[in-house]
Amino acid sequence: MNRQVPHKDNDEMRPQYDFSQGVRGKHFEAYRRGTNVVFLDPDVAGAFGDSASVNQVLRLLLRLAKTNVPAETKANKALHRASRRRPRGK
Repeated sequence: MNRQVPHKDNDEMRPQYDFSQGVRGKHFEAYRRGTNVVFLDPDVAGAFGDSASVNQVLRLLLRLAKTNVPAETKANKALHRASRRRPRGK
């Protein structure tokens, strides 16, 4: 198998591009595993300065989600009780 790339006379590569220090297959394994690119809506992206702040907020949300939160809050219980009350007789 010929590993040399054939040189073309009509090469359109600009002279300022220098790939002499490039490493073949450097990101192959990461690409093979897949990516996790997430696109934020402009209004959400505007609230964060960089990816570190986005990660910080997401970690906080994960911690909050893991805490023991009651299925019904006190406000919900009060509403349910009020709706179950029987009307008082005259």
